This record gives sequence, C-alpha cells and structure tokens, in this order.
Amino acid sequence: MRTNVVAVINQKGGTGKTTTTINLGSALSKLGKKVLLLDLDPQSNLSYSLAVSNTAATLAEVFQGEKSITDVMVEKNGLWVVPGSNELVDIEISLVTQPDREKFLKSILAQVKDFDYILIDCPPSLSVLTLNALTAAQEVLIPLQMEVLTLQGLDQIMNTVQKVRKAFNPKLKIKGIVVVMFDVRRKLSIEVLEYLQENVREKIFRSQVRMNVKLAEAPSFGKSVLDYDASSNGARDYAALAEEYLEA
Repeated sequence: MRTNVVAVINQKGGTGKTTTTINLGSALSKLGKKVLLLDLDPQSNLSYSLAVSNTAATLAEVFQGEKSITDVMVEKNGLWVVPGSNELVDIEISLVTQPDREKFLKSILAQVKDFDYILIDCPPSLSVLTLNALTAAQEVLIPLQMEVLTLQGLDQIMNTVQKVRKAFNPKLKIKGIVVVMFDVRRKLSIEVLEYLQENVREKIFRSQVRMNVKLAEAPSFGKSVLDYDASSNGARDYAALAEEYLEA
C-alpha cells in the first residue's frame, strides 16, 4: 500500500488549516480510506479539537526517541491521531543544531504502515517543524481565506515549497489550494478568488468550504463536523472536497 503523506500548510494562524486537516481526513475516512492525522503544531489545536490532548505520550516523545509513532497513535471516530503538545517548541529548538534536522519526521513516518493518507497539520509558520513536514510529504495542501494578505502569504509558501523541492525533496508537489471560510456575499472574497484563478498556476479546488457555524462548534464536542452534523454545509463541503481530492 502506498501512503500519501500530505502537509497542510499556511504560515498564518486562523486560516482553517487545522479544520481542513481534521475534516478532510474524516471525509476521506468515510470514503473508505485509512487516515492518520499528525499534530505537528505546538499549539496542539488538532489534538484538542478531537479530544485527544490529555494522552500519556505525544509526538514530542517520538521525536526524542522515547516512543515509536505507533505507541502514541490514538483511534478516534474512524481516524487515527498522533497528538501534539507544547513540548514540540523544545523539539524545534533542539532540531536547529542537529545534522539532517529536516529529515527527522521522514524517518519517523517510515515506521508507519497500512495507511492510505497521513495528513500533517503544520505549525502556522515556515519553521524547522514545517520543513520536516515538507521533506516527509509527497503533497502540499494549502487552505486559503479570500483576503488581500492571503496573496502575499501564498507567495511565501510557494517559494518555500520550491526551495524544499530543490534541496531535500524533489518529488514534492502542490496538490492544490482549498478556498476556506468562503462568504459569497462579500465582494472582496469574490475578487480575491477571481484574481487567484487568473494568476495562480496551481490547482484551486472547485469544492469551496463556506462559512459555517457547525465547523466552529464541532471541536467543542471533540468531533469532526461530519460526525457532529453530517447535514451541515461544512460537512457537505468537506465531503465534496474529499471526493475531488481523490480524483485530482
């Protein structure tokens, strides 16, 4: 079985990165795929959102060599999760002085078998941990809000991916851009989307994720939106995205 490792990145916080990792993963799982979610963000929002934040061991212990990745996996609603923790801040600091510091996660994920997808929720920065994710991944997924500053941030992401491709991971490709928190009533949202469609060569998924209160509520119940309210716009949007993702 070939495992697709996907780095979900955006260097800006609050952009729907964690929401996309959880709900795309859940939607892929419901389409029969075996999915592992990896919380690489020291803020551990993914772990909190799925109510797996109080585990005995986390990804930090795996980086330290104290645990194997299979030791810390937690099963939740058909998904497998590797929890993160604030200790990843210390891991990041220690990695800076290590030889081959960008390859630690790749060697960790080499232990993982029998998954169709590993989705990595990256930190909201272009950091050493994010560099590890990009070196380990085959694909990059970029959730974007339709805001003016989005365009500047997208350029930074593209440049980083290009540098990683040249230096560490020649097979890395951008799977596409996911439009999130989309409000069709806002003129600015439409204008930014049209600009992207006209000026960006990378794939922009047709399946847009609309503004939806259920997406915001679901983490309070430790669930993906598909498990929290399958009839909501948020659930339908991520289900559509998963189907399109598999076809892309």
